[in-house]
Amino acid sequence: MSDAGSSANGAAREKIDEDDHDLLTFGEASERLRLEITAAASDVDRLRTANDPAELRRSEDRLEALRAAARRNAAAPINDANFEKFFGYPGKAKRNLPGPPPDA
Repeated sequence: MSDAGSSANGAAREKIDEDDHDLLTFGEASERLRLEITAAASDVDRLRTANDPAELRRSEDRLEALRAAARRNAAAPINDANFEKFFGYPGKAKRNLPGPPPDA
Protein backbone atom coordinates (compact mmCIF):
# COMPACT_ATOMS: atom_id res chain seq x y z
CA MET A 1 0.00 0.00 0.00
CA SER A 2 1.03 3.56 -0.43
CA ASP A 3 1.58 6.27 2.16
CA ALA A 4 -0.87 6.01 5.07
CA GLY A 5 -1.97 9.60 4.46
CA SER A 6 -3.31 9.02 0.97
CA SER A 7 -5.90 6.75 -0.58
CA ALA A 8 -5.67 4.52 -3.63
CA ASN A 9 -6.79 7.40 -5.84
CA GLY A 10 -4.31 9.86 -4.30
CA ALA A 11 -6.87 11.75 -2.20
CA ALA A 12 -5.87 12.55 1.37
CA ARG A 13 -7.75 10.85 4.18
CA GLU A 14 -8.26 11.83 7.78
CA LYS A 15 -6.33 10.11 10.56
CA ILE A 16 -8.71 7.74 12.31
CA ASP A 17 -7.22 7.32 15.79
CA GLU A 18 -4.85 9.90 17.24
CA ASP A 19 -4.13 7.94 20.44
CA ASP A 20 -2.95 4.61 19.02
CA HIS A 21 0.38 4.94 17.25
CA ASP A 22 1.72 1.40 17.47
CA LEU A 23 -1.38 -0.80 17.19
CA LEU A 24 -3.53 -1.57 14.18
CA THR A 25 -6.96 -0.67 15.53
CA PHE A 26 -10.21 -1.97 14.11
CA GLY A 27 -10.82 1.51 12.66
CA GLU A 28 -7.43 1.64 10.94
CA ALA A 29 -7.81 -1.93 9.70
CA SER A 30 -11.23 -1.02 8.32
CA GLU A 31 -9.81 1.97 6.44
CA ARG A 32 -6.91 -0.05 5.01
CA LEU A 33 -9.28 -2.81 3.94
CA ARG A 34 -11.60 -0.27 2.30
CA LEU A 35 -8.71 1.10 0.24
CA GLU A 36 -7.48 -2.36 -0.74
CA ILE A 37 -11.00 -3.49 -1.68
CA THR A 38 -11.40 -0.46 -3.93
CA ALA A 39 -8.07 -1.18 -5.64
CA ALA A 40 -8.82 -4.92 -5.97
CA ALA A 41 -12.27 -4.22 -7.45
CA SER A 42 -10.63 -1.96 -10.04
CA ASP A 43 -8.18 -4.73 -10.90
CA VAL A 44 -11.03 -7.21 -11.37
CA ASP A 45 -12.88 -4.78 -13.65
CA ARG A 46 -9.73 -4.18 -15.72
CA LEU A 47 -8.95 -7.90 -15.98
CA ARG A 48 -12.44 -8.79 -17.17
CA THR A 49 -11.48 -7.36 -20.57
CA ALA A 50 -7.80 -8.44 -20.54
CA ASN A 51 -8.33 -12.05 -21.70
CA ASP A 52 -6.27 -13.53 -18.87
CA PRO A 53 -8.61 -15.91 -17.02
CA ALA A 54 -5.97 -17.11 -14.54
CA GLU A 55 -5.05 -13.58 -13.45
CA LEU A 56 -8.74 -12.63 -13.30
CA ARG A 57 -9.45 -15.60 -11.02
CA ARG A 58 -6.55 -14.67 -8.70
CA SER A 59 -7.83 -11.10 -8.53
CA GLU A 60 -11.39 -12.24 -7.85
CA ASP A 61 -10.14 -14.56 -5.09
CA ARG A 62 -8.15 -11.71 -3.52
CA LEU A 63 -11.14 -9.39 -3.69
CA GLU A 64 -13.34 -11.97 -1.97
CA ALA A 65 -10.68 -12.56 0.72
CA LEU A 66 -10.46 -8.82 1.37
CA ARG A 67 -14.25 -8.54 1.61
CA ALA A 68 -14.32 -11.49 4.03
CA ALA A 69 -11.65 -9.78 6.14
CA ALA A 70 -13.73 -6.59 6.18
CA ARG A 71 -16.77 -8.58 7.37
CA ARG A 72 -14.70 -10.16 10.16
CA ASN A 73 -13.29 -6.78 11.12
CA ALA A 74 -16.79 -5.31 11.37
CA ALA A 75 -18.06 -8.17 13.56
CA ALA A 76 -18.87 -7.88 17.23
CA PRO A 77 -15.97 -7.39 19.64
CA ILE A 78 -13.68 -10.33 20.33
CA ASN A 79 -14.75 -12.49 23.27
CA ASP A 80 -13.87 -15.97 24.53
CA ALA A 81 -16.55 -17.57 22.34
CA ASN A 82 -15.26 -16.13 19.05
CA PHE A 83 -11.53 -15.71 19.82
CA GLU A 84 -10.39 -18.90 18.06
CA LYS A 85 -12.55 -18.30 15.00
CA PHE A 86 -11.17 -14.76 14.63
CA PHE A 87 -7.47 -15.45 15.30
CA GLY A 88 -7.27 -19.08 14.17
CA TYR A 89 -5.88 -20.45 17.44
CA PRO A 90 -7.40 -21.06 20.90
CA GLY A 91 -7.10 -18.41 23.56
CA LYS A 92 -8.97 -15.95 25.71
CA ALA A 93 -9.95 -12.39 24.94
CA LYS A 94 -7.48 -10.13 26.74
CA ARG A 95 -10.24 -8.17 28.46
CA ASN A 96 -11.28 -11.41 30.19
CA LEU A 97 -7.83 -11.99 31.71
CA PRO A 98 -7.13 -10.75 35.23
CA GLY A 99 -5.47 -7.35 35.26
CA PRO A 100 -2.91 -5.93 37.65
CA PRO A 101 -3.99 -5.41 41.25
CA PRO A 102 -5.77 -2.08 41.81
CA ASP A 103 -2.86 -0.72 43.85
CA ALA A 104 -0.22 -1.54 41.18
